Amino acid sequence: MDLTLLGWGDAGWGDEMIFGAMMTLAVAASAYALGIVIGTGFAAMKLSRLWVLHLVADIYTTVVRGIPELLIIYLVFFGGGAVLRTVAKGVFGYGEFIDLPLFITGMLCIGVSAGAYATEVIRGAVLAVPAGQIEAAQAIGMKKSRRFWRILVPQVARYALPGLGNVWQLTLKETSLISVIGLVEIMRQAVVGSGSTKEPFTFYITAFVLYLGLASISNRGFLRAESWANRGVRTS
Repeated sequence: MDLTLLGWGDAGWGDEMIFGAMMTLAVAASAYALGIVIGTGFAAMKLSRLWVLHLVADIYTTVVRGIPELLIIYLVFFGGGAVLRTVAKGVFGYGEFIDLPLFITGMLCIGVSAGAYATEVIRGAVLAVPAGQIEAAQAIGMKKSRRFWRILVPQVARYALPGLGNVWQLTLKETSLISVIGLVEIMRQAVVGSGSTKEPFTFYITAFVLYLGLASISNRGFLRAESWANRGVRTS
């Protein structure tokens, strides 16, 4: 393992690996936020009394969780541009080449995957809220909007945070898959560096350290958030 290759500036690859880590974090954070939004929407559909909404949400979670994330990336990467070109030509008469930016492609693919898992986490958290609390709030005349923000949201956050922490870790690791489409994140930079220097062990160990560091720091953040959400709750 040649640590001199990890120098800063033109003499080494250290700054490139750090840039890759920043790109990994940016994609993961964007995809995670998108996944939470998607998961919240589909969880609401699963909890709806309308069977059509429930069916659509079931299809989404079953399909997305049942196929490899890499296949989703290939479908969006190769199919997204074709869809955009078809729409642009049919609506605007624009027939030139159009393709999705790599960052947007990665964010969408991983976000859609994270959303399927977040759906089940959020749905389970909503169902875990004691019905008696909602009924008590109704009995004292609390408005629906206030029940939502004062009773449901804090309780759902408390129950969902551990699961959503796992979804974040999964999202962070799945960013390595987008290296196949050319977006320069940790894994892609490690592949480029190892190919250029013929020192794969140095770069893959560096990628290992960077992924582990990001995962460890974010895990501590989620543990702090869980402690905050559980403040005042008796544990025994």
